[in-house]
Amino acid sequence: MLAPMDTLTSAERSALMSRIRGKDTKPELAVRRALHAMGYRYRTHGSRLPGRPDLVFSKRRTAVFVHGCFWHRHGCAKTSMPKTRTDYWAAKFAANVERDQRNAERLAEAGWRVFVAWECEIGQGDLMHRLVDFLGPPRLDR
Repeated sequence: MLAPMDTLTSAERSALMSRIRGKDTKPELAVRRALHAMGYRYRTHGSRLPGRPDLVFSKRRTAVFVHGCFWHRHGCAKTSMPKTRTDYWAAKFAANVERDQRNAERLAEAGWRVFVAWECEIGQGDLMHRLVDFLGPPRLDR
């Protein structure tokens, strides 16, 4: 059965949404490739840390999240609001933002530093400069 104003059936919508990745996204892979090429070494998807950070630099006690602008509400041009079921989406997005803040606070309380890279910043040189400034120089003694 079609939802009002929706051009997809419930099964089609479910199949579409199931293909939205939670890890190893294109923006995340781009950040990982760039940092690795600069000599940084890290673990991915730290399952023992709040929020499972996308990149974990254990010795530096630093966690990096690569957030999609749409899902995590960056506020840029990619942060649109779906036209249907706006109450549902508003609540979902608010919960995402609240969860992100709670995870960052929990990491900070545990002595971790947190960096958030936004999807719209990927490919801009400024992001990588800010990341390098935040992380410090890569360990070249390996």
